[in-house]
Amino acid sequence: QVQLVESGGGLVQAGGSLRLSCAASRTFSRINVMGWYRQAPGKQRELVAHITNGGSTNYADSVKGRFTISRDNAKNTVALQMNSLKPEDTAVYYCNVKGRLSAWDSFYDYWGQGTQVTVSS
Repeated sequence: QVQLVESGGGLVQAGGSLRLSCAASRTFSRINVMGWYRQAPGKQRELVAHITNGGSTNYADSVKGRFTISRDNAKNTVALQMNSLKPEDTAVYYCNVKGRLSAWDSFYDYWGQGTQVTVSS
């Protein structure tokens, strides 16, 4: 199996920045998409940003222009640079990988354990 280990969450004041990182505990045979989701209390999990194997990115409208996603294909890592943070960005952030562990496996969704981001006003 594989674990996705997230780091970089914490408490920050509005207008501040945080950088989230996610690393896989083992190498994937192939990764199609890496991304970040978030879930605020009482709300559904939502896509924040994702990046394809080819480098195409997609962002939630609420974070466009403030967040930047990047990935290192060689290291199977993905990062999320979050600038100009707002209180409404407060949530648990989850790393997501859509990939397969070997050429004989199917593609699955893999999730990290989540990291708390709290933005104070």
